Amino acid sequence: MIQPPVSKPPTPAQGKSRKVRVHRSLLTITVVLIVIGQVYPLLWMFLTSFRTAADFAGGNAFSWPSEFTLENYSRAFETGNLGQNIVNSLIVTLGASALIVVAGMMAAFALEVLGFRLSSLVRALFMLGIIVPVQIALVPLFIDYSKVGLLDTHLSMIVPLAAFSLPMSIYLFSSFYGFIPRETYEAASLDGAGPYRIFTQITFPLSLNTIVTVVLVNSIFIWNDFIFANTFVLSDGLKTIPLGLQNYIGAMGNTDWTATFAAVCVSVTPLLLVFLVLNKAMIQGLESGATKG
Repeated sequence: MIQPPVSKPPTPAQGKSRKVRVHRSLLTITVVLIVIGQVYPLLWMFLTSFRTAADFAGGNAFSWPSEFTLENYSRAFETGNLGQNIVNSLIVTLGASALIVVAGMMAAFALEVLGFRLSSLVRALFMLGIIVPVQIALVPLFIDYSKVGLLDTHLSMIVPLAAFSLPMSIYLFSSFYGFIPRETYEAASLDGAGPYRIFTQITFPLSLNTIVTVVLVNSIFIWNDFIFANTFVLSDGLKTIPLGLQNYIGAMGNTDWTATFAAVCVSVTPLLLVFLVLNKAMIQGLESGATKG
């Protein structure tokens, strides 16, 4: 009588390999779902910006456009003051980013490299700023701005946006400065370099990737800021893009959606292009800031 072949139990190596394949498949599916969830709204927004108003209002809002038109973009610039809104957003974003980088680098250099008595306490106070909500500063800032004449100016938006972004920026710069070997600073000091020379010739050139990371992370928040602009800006000529989108709301709440989507696409595209170009530098800045030597 022929005995049936006895199946061998899987070896530990085979079981481990099967688990790795399952985990890899689950990870791939998760990443694909996340990408779809992130890309689909952008794709839908760009497609809708090319649809006619009648097609968007009369058909399925999520269907493929029956015809494409550029009229929405021309109407976006005509209906709202989109060009001036973009210029104002650029001024506020560039001004706040420059202030964040300069103040953040200097504060982190003093805390991490130079060091001083109670520097740990000062760092902890800076980190507490991360949990402070911006809403509690609106009324005091509005009163102070009205007294000193800063209300309804670009500075009224730049200063608080930079101030509330400083804690995280100082943390990123401090983490990176801790990654730089102390021997580098000691060798520069032995060569007669003072703090200013060390900062400008050693620390600053090494911090370029971290600077890119800090600027990109904060620029997204600054570019899309609504609460400070809505509180401190009173005139149409100083409105940023988030405030300018209100111009597409007509009487009785009637909204020109296709022109609004076109305006949003115009405002989002620069950020997407900059992020795609500087993506690698941003990742390197995050990695270097997260690693201690």
